[in-house]
This record gives sequence, structure tokens and C-alpha cells, in this order.
Amino acid sequence: MSKDDSILQLKFEKLFREHFTGLCYFAQKYLGDLDTSKEVVHAVFVKVWENRAKFDFEKPAKSYLFTSVYNRSMNVIRDNKKFSSPGDEEVHAATLETGEFSDTMELAELEGKIKTAIQKLPEKCRQVFELNRFEGKKYAEIAEHLQISIKTVETQMSKALKVLKEELKDYIYVFVLFLLKNNDWL
Repeated sequence: MSKDDSILQLKFEKLFREHFTGLCYFAQKYLGDLDTSKEVVHAVFVKVWENRAKFDFEKPAKSYLFTSVYNRSMNVIRDNKKFSSPGDEEVHAATLETGEFSDTMELAELEGKIKTAIQKLPEKCRQVFELNRFEGKKYAEIAEHLQISIKTVETQMSKALKVLKEELKDYIYVFVLFLLKNNDWL
């Protein structure tokens, strides 16, 4: 093993130690099974190791790792066709809500930061954001409801996302997933 390989191995091991447990709990939130979650996380780290020559260990990797684990978890769910009857999905969702990950300080801290960031938005901006993301209203519906133009709704949403992105830059990977999944836990 060359000196460069030894350095890469040390950096990889450090990355693994720092993120493995959190990534497992994160995957478990979606998969509901710790063993499957560990397999998913291991697969992500195997991919990182296989591409170690291209991987930049000097840059923060947390966002990349969580996004990779999320994507691989969604693939596992899709590939396994986990929900054979309509009731299975509700049971799985209830399991996720009470899973170990929801009890961690990291999730509680994130929830608090998101709530605080949303509350910091200007009133109209916050209203537009909440109507869109929490109530699922389309821009035209929001414009009609608030008696403003669609262009104003677009501008306010853009402003809200920009402010929230800046406020939550340390948690951007989870915030993006939050926006994509439209969670209702706030």
C-alpha cells in the first residue's frame, strides 16, 4: 500500500467513524429496520471507497452521505415493493414516527432550527411558504387566497427558500429532503 493509499484509508476511516451511526438512524427512519439500514449505509461507504481516488475528503461530506443514504433507502423500498396492501403503508409510517431516529437530539435540534428559521421570515413571505409547503396549495391558489399576484407568490417563495437555505446551511441536506417530502412534523 502506497503512502497516498494509507492517507486515503485514514481519511475514509475517520469519515466512517464520524457518520456511520447517524446515517444508520437516518436510513432507519425510512426503512424501519436497523439491519437493512446498516446494509444501505455500508453500501454507500463501499461506493465512497471504490471512488476514493476521485472523492474529495477535504470537503464536508455530510450532505453527500445523507443524500446518498436517502436515495439508496428509497431504492430499497421501491425494489422490495414493501407495501403489499394499502394498510401496510400506514403501519410502516407509524413505525417510522416512533423509530429511534425521531428520539435523537439531532432531529429535535433540526426541528427547532427549521421552526425558528421559518418564524424569522417576513409575515407575507412566511404565509406564502407555509401555504405552499404545509398545505400543498399551488401558486395560483395562494395568489387568490391572499389576493396577490402569482408573480408576487413566486417572488415570496424564492425569497423564503433563499433565506431558509442560508439559515439552515449546516443542515441543508435534511432541509432539502424536508422540502421534497413535504413533512408535516413542524
